[in-house]
Amino acid sequence: MSRPNDRPSLSLLAQSVEPPAQCGTCLLHELHDVFLPASDEERQAIAAFRSGTRNVRAGGLIIEERERSSHLYTLYSGWAFRFKTLSDGRRQILHFLLPGDLMGLQDEFAEGRTHGVQAATDVRLCAFPRERLWSFFHTQPKMGYAITWLAAREEKMLDDALVSNGRRAASERVAMLLMHLFRRAEHLGMTEGQRLAFPFNQQHIADALGLSLVHTNKTLRKLSRAGLHRLEGGVLEILDPHALAQLGDYFERPIRPVPVL
Repeated sequence: MSRPNDRPSLSLLAQSVEPPAQCGTCLLHELHDVFLPASDEERQAIAAFRSGTRNVRAGGLIIEERERSSHLYTLYSGWAFRFKTLSDGRRQILHFLLPGDLMGLQDEFAEGRTHGVQAATDVRLCAFPRERLWSFFHTQPKMGYAITWLAAREEKMLDDALVSNGRRAASERVAMLLMHLFRRAEHLGMTEGQRLAFPFNQQHIADALGLSLVHTNKTLRKLSRAGLHRLEGGVLEILDPHALAQLGDYFERPIRPVPVL
């Protein structure tokens, strides 16, 4: 994926970069081909709504599964994922999170436990107090619509995941997931050519796709032997994107800038 030379890069945001003290200098808001630009008034409102930042180390919980979070968070840098666990400890990964993604909104409309969010890498977050959410909607209805838009976008991705896990074969599921995550990261400028720093192991992939660890391992090796990808040392390399996309029935959607809080 090519990017204009003057386009700000998010490659560092795949790592651990502190959000700026002032929302007016937020790098996310400068990526106009990725995120919808915010007016000065909207940036000031976001700054007033934001209560601070939070750092979470890799493997740490951003949102406890059994507790109602007091804050919503925007992921500023790093990778995370939403998950639910069954009573016997089995885990389902619901959604992988990248910079710009909003987390914690579901708790506003649900009683009791909903899901947990775990950091896959060291992450940096912008924190917004839940108790001020409705006041923010009242004074900034356009931003309220933007948050609704984000929720609808995530629902669409969950629909895609449901179709994949319900109807695709194991090799098709893995191909679809690898292409989906690579293209999302590529759009954010987090890739180098066909390579991506990939913090997820085979257990993460298995838990996202509803496969056993053994089946996931065999499927990854099968696709690797076919020359479609290479996954080793924390790096994912897409060797044959056309064939991998064809196998996973993955198709490119028109790129549309999304809101960011």
